[in-house]
Amino acid sequence: MAGHSHWAKVRHQKGVTDARKGKLFSKLVREIALAAKLGGGDTGFNPRLRRAVETAKADGVSSESITRAIQRGTGEVAGVAYEEILYEGYAPGGVAVLVEAATDNRNRTAAEIRSLFARHGGNLAGAGSVSWLFLRKGVIHVDADKASFDHLFEVALEALADDVQPSEGSIEILSSPDRLEGVVKSLEAADIPVESAALAYLPQNVVSLKDEESARSLLRLLDALEEHDDVQHVFANFEMAPEMMAQAEAAVPGR
Repeated sequence: MAGHSHWAKVRHQKGVTDARKGKLFSKLVREIALAAKLGGGDTGFNPRLRRAVETAKADGVSSESITRAIQRGTGEVAGVAYEEILYEGYAPGGVAVLVEAATDNRNRTAAEIRSLFARHGGNLAGAGSVSWLFLRKGVIHVDADKASFDHLFEVALEALADDVQPSEGSIEILSSPDRLEGVVKSLEAADIPVESAALAYLPQNVVSLKDEESARSLLRLLDALEEHDDVQHVFANFEMAPEMMAQAEAAVPGR
């Protein structure tokens, strides 16, 4: 079982159903501002901004908040200017972790991320120390009940997707980063509804955790990183048996 995939879905579901909703909105708005800063405020010419806006709308962010975030990103209105930083480190059990952050103060954020790693039995490492263990990919999910696998497979491969595979109630399509937008548009043109589409870091190999204490420490670290205001996404290269995942999650406060 791909433990990180399961963990990420649990975290997303938790984020949109409990008190974390406000923090989720903040992260979505920050992504919009950053995308607009890097690629301009026109969703027709900025695929990253288009995806960020669509995700924000799907999660209930108001049109007014989206517009203000775009304007802050392009400099049309005054506001905080964010920069994108990738942190690399190791978690308990030798698990490699990548942390994507959007910050207006890189010194503060680096110190706080380093402290979180240390507090939960891990360590922040230098640039390039673990990123080589991951591949940058476009990841698209389609609800398995809303599309025929065979039809989706045909459309995705014609759009030059790298792979199509079932994934826990959905169908997952992988692409190179530069083909993500093209695959999404091909799916939409074929009337296949896209559940989510984003760039992600996928592990080339995984660490199999068999020690429950390491599993608990890992989940505590991942939770703490996800909770940090400046952190946008967290990726890790681990797997664990379903029963160990359930036990470790039950032992982590707030789960």
